[in-house]
Amino acid sequence: MANAVVGIVMGSDSDWPLVKKACETLDKFGVAYETRVISAHRTPEVAIEYSRTAEERGLKVIIAAAGGAAHLGGVLAAATVLPVIGIPVAGGALNGLDALYATVQMPSGVPVATVAVGSAGPANAALLAVQILGTADAEMREKFRAHKEELRRKVAEANDRIHA
Repeated sequence: MANAVVGIVMGSDSDWPLVKKACETLDKFGVAYETRVISAHRTPEVAIEYSRTAEERGLKVIIAAAGGAAHLGGVLAAATVLPVIGIPVAGGALNGLDALYATVQMPSGVPVATVAVGSAGPANAALLAVQILGTADAEMREKFRAHKEELRRKVAEANDRIHA
């Protein structure tokens, strides 16, 4: 997508049904993004080049989704100064626990923010990207503030239904 500010990278196209939720969330906020399939282990040179050139291409945040023990978020974080948000993808013999460990166990100096394993992960990754963008964009910050207010309103309505 032209003028993308968020890069969304997945280790396999089998991750797309889950990762699509991050795209849908970014669409709601009007955030331009690009998507790529890049493997940390099968195409490491592509991963490094993608990450190394992300800033000059205008990206401000990278979201990385990978399952198994793939270390896509870590590989991308190693080659950029941009914030990287990891989505551990559930599946395989350990049902995502290995992906969680691979994403969250980063060495000192190479941070990767990590969101939930499972269906909440992609939306939360996109929302965290929106919050990061909002630190330098007042309009984006106000959109996120409105989102938080909508969440509060829905909880209040649910409470009213239950206690009516």
